[in-house]
Formats: sequence, structure tokens, C-alpha cells
Amino acid sequence: MLNAQAILSILLIFIPISVVAQFQDWGAAVIFITSALAIIPLAAWMGSATEEIAVVLGPNLGGLMNATFGNATELIIGIVALKAGLVDVVKASITGSIIGNLLLVMGLSMLLGGLRFKEQEFKSVVARLNASVMNLAVIAILVPTAVQATSAGIEESTMQRLSGAVAIVLIVVYLLTLLFSMKTHTYLYDAGVAELEIEEHAAEHSGEKPQVNLPLWLGVLLAATIAVAVESELLVDSLEEATAKLGLTALFTGVILVPIIGNAAEHATAVTVAMKNKMDLSVSVAMGSSMQIALFVAPVLVLAGVIFHQPMDLNFNPFELVAVAVAVLLANSVSSDGRSDWLEGALLLATYTVLGLAFFFHPVIEGLA
Repeated sequence: MLNAQAILSILLIFIPISVVAQFQDWGAAVIFITSALAIIPLAAWMGSATEEIAVVLGPNLGGLMNATFGNATELIIGIVALKAGLVDVVKASITGSIIGNLLLVMGLSMLLGGLRFKEQEFKSVVARLNASVMNLAVIAILVPTAVQATSAGIEESTMQRLSGAVAIVLIVVYLLTLLFSMKTHTYLYDAGVAELEIEEHAAEHSGEKPQVNLPLWLGVLLAATIAVAVESELLVDSLEEATAKLGLTALFTGVILVPIIGNAAEHATAVTVAMKNKMDLSVSVAMGSSMQIALFVAPVLVLAGVIFHQPMDLNFNPFELVAVAVAVLLANSVSSDGRSDWLEGALLLATYTVLGLAFFFHPVIEGLA
């Protein structure tokens, strides 16, 4: 992981490059690409800082912090895009984050892990619980979309009130999942905890007491968050013009590119631990991130739309809804037995590729030009 962190840190050079590109007017495409590359290592440093601070806070507060800041990068990008009025791009990024975690990340993890180990196992009970939560997420975006489709001329304000109420329900469910995983049923979520305890015991026996420089990591978290916000501004401001020059629709960019940018560091973690035969942890990262997007990030963005006076609701493009439903259905099917192999990973990746091609060739629609 240190090597991966070092490799990602090389991309920090794109922070000054993107700023110079903005002030020197090097073009929207250059600004978009350099700011996207700059966000990737910043997201990794935010994740590292969050994990280090969580060690100091202890298992309960630390777990809560990890759960809250786990998808902070996507949330920041979403808020910036929402303020800029790119509501449909925000919705597309929510869709893309869910299908990316369930199909791309889990698919890569199962494929590469399965190539090294013939068969890998993980807790099927946790997988089924996650599946139930993701089914709720599909219902949450299906209902407002169905209401819109079956109503003649429903008012925008009515749709926003419905979406706001659903968002509150989702946030309550998210809090219940935190209570379940960190308080009442912690024994189901012990993947990785035992290993951490072993490492701490080993450090104690060797005479080394693990210490965390809390002020340093707080500073890193603050600096990385501010930098992500700045780079997100550059990314969003150049998005429409850049995608047009690159021959991409904003729908494809929102569903495929933006989630990969915001989730790259987390994706690398899931794949790396899978290749170390820690599939429990890998599946937890992939499915946990999807749950967080559906139950926390999406509802927060809906409520933020009220603050920014933007018509953000849960009425999604029907094709986006189909993509999410397909991803959840296949991920649930593959993970239900608590085992995985390289072929199942290949199936998930093939599905992601098919959906990606469909989004690439999807005709431009109003609001996503």
C-alpha cells in the first residue's frame, strides 16, 4: 500500500499544472484532464488521513468517521457540480458510482484475486445484508421515477418534496446500518479487525508503540479537502466544453469518468486486498461504498439542492435506473453464496463494459448535452 500511495502521489504534480492551465487558458480539455488526474492522489491522501485519525478516535468514533468521509471526494464533486447547475451530471455520477463499485471494482477484485487463488471466500451473511440495502436503494430511485412516468405533468416542486422525504428515509436507514455494523452486530463485520489487532500486538511485543501524529493528519485532511474542492471547481467548470471537444457526452462522463476519478484510490485498495486473499475486506469496500453513495451521498445532494435552489431530485433517467438495477441484481447474485472466482469477476466486468458502451452511444438528451 505504501508503494501504491507513492505512485499515486506522483500525480500531485498535476495540481499546479491544472492551476496554471486555468490561468494561462490552455483549453478546457487540458484543464479537465489535469484536474481529474490531480483529484486522484488527493482522494488517496484524504482516505489515508481519515484512517489515521480513526485510529486515535477508537473503533466507534473512528468507524463513524470512516463511514462519513469514505466518499467525501464524490460528495465534494457532486456539491460543486450542483452549485454549477449540472443536476443531470450529478445524477449520472451517483448512478456511475453505484455501478462502478458493484461491477468494475468487485469485478476486478474477483478476477485478479481469482487468478492468484482458485477460489476465495467471504461472509455471505454480510453480503446478503448489503444486498437487501442495495435493493432498497433501487426502490428509492425507482419510486420517484415511476411517479414521474405515470403522472401527467407533475410539478417540479412536488417531485422535489417527494425526493426530499425519500432522502430523509434513506439517511435514517444509513444511520441504522451504522448502528447495526458498529454496535449491535459488530461480530459480523470483523473482516480486517483481527489483522489490525495482530499488527498492534506485534508492535507492542517488538517494543514499538504505534503512534499517530494527530495534528499532522488533521492538517493533511484539511489541506486535501480544500485542494479537492478547488480541483473540483476546475473540473466542473471545464466539463461541458471539454467533453464536447473530446467527443464525449456529459452523460458518459458523469456515469463513467467522474466516478472513476473520485473512487480511484478506493478501487486500488479493494483490488490490492483481494490479491492478498482478503476478499472479505475487498467486498466490504466495494459494496460498502455503493451503500454509502445510495444512502448518504445521494440523499445529502438532494437536500443540498434545496439549499442551492437547484432542482435536484431522485427522478433519474430511466436508462440509468435500468443500469443500477442490473448492477445490483448481478452483484447480489454473484455474492450471495459467499465465494468468488475469476469467472464471476469476468462476468461483472463484461456487464460493466456493456453498460459503458451503452452510455457511450446513448443519444444526447436534454440537460446532458
